[in-house]
Amino acid sequence: MPSTDPDPNPAPGSPRPERLLTQNREMKAIGVWNWSIPAWAGKLPSGQNYNTCPSAGICRQVCYALNGTYKFPVVQAKHQSNLAFVLEDLPGWQDAMIAELRAPRFRGGFVRVHDAGDFWSDAYTEAWLAVMRATPETVFYCYTKEIERFRRLVAPDAPPNFLWVFSYGGTQDGLIDPDTDRVADVFPDEESIRAAGYSSQEESDLLAVFGPRLVGVPANNIRRFLKRMAGRRFSEWQAEVDSQRAARGRVPRQRAASSPQTPVHIPSPREPVD
Repeated sequence: MPSTDPDPNPAPGSPRPERLLTQNREMKAIGVWNWSIPAWAGKLPSGQNYNTCPSAGICRQVCYALNGTYKFPVVQAKHQSNLAFVLEDLPGWQDAMIAELRAPRFRGGFVRVHDAGDFWSDAYTEAWLAVMRATPETVFYCYTKEIERFRRLVAPDAPPNFLWVFSYGGTQDGLIDPDTDRVADVFPDEESIRAAGYSSQEESDLLAVFGPRLVGVPANNIRRFLKRMAGRRFSEWQAEVDSQRAARGRVPRQRAASSPQTPVHIPSPREPVD
């Protein structure tokens, strides 16, 4: 598996992105900005290998960020440029992110950390926590499969403007406590979300962290992805894979202590957040 640690001798001089945060039409409508890096694993133009989703499980077989517009050269170049900045100069990236977020347009707004990718290292996670603490007027949220890292680094002293949801479909699913954690599961369709007692976030992505605790995400309508899911939700599919591995002698991870978050209402864009 490609290393997730920064290269000790990175290629110097990679172009720096003019802007770190972007907005598509859907997110703009709800006042959300995105931070994206390449999904899963690959190689940067410099030749450096990366893995931005080290705890990805079955999700990588149907990842929306490895499909469609994410494959466009201009989109890939943008995401690779973002990641190269982080890998080559993490302190410089942190300073640049803080400076960008202090612009008036971000005050009272929301940032979804990782439209693609995840919190792939301790150092990178800690840099994000420093960014959040330095920009308290912006609310940050994410989906993550890095359960162990969040329990260890984030939950004990989380910035008050950071909300997260643990996402099924990764190798750390066994660490999720569905009775207390805020969790997201991907379902084949809206009907299966309702049947499982989950609440869909289709109306607004902010419902992932501001709505009911059990978050249902309808699968993208991509025929080959739906065929692979075979009517299963991500948690079921991952459980099947984990069970097969256990049968071959691999012991599944034990569930860790939970760290629940309290649901609150969804602030409107620009509404002050305490």
